[in-house]
Amino acid sequence: MDSRLVQPNAHGATAPYATETSYEAAKKRAEPYNKIVGELPDMRLETLILIKDAVRNNRQVYMLVNNRLEGNAPLTVQALTDLLQTTES
Repeated sequence: MDSRLVQPNAHGATAPYATETSYEAAKKRAEPYNKIVGELPDMRLETLILIKDAVRNNRQVYMLVNNRLEGNAPLTVQALTDLLQTTES
């Protein structure tokens, strides 16, 4: 994982995921927010790594997912959950 993406702090780590898309362009692309409009496999993998690391270190995990990321936050969370369940060891 790219160490520039992880910023440890007193409450855990954040993984900012920046795209070259402006806020307005991302909003327009994602509307009406009812489906995944563009999967971000690298983001999903990096998030999975952060989650597994937190669990391995007995830390609570909180995820904030925005609709503009992939088009529908609940579906993104479901995809991350499915990925986590299929990679559990």
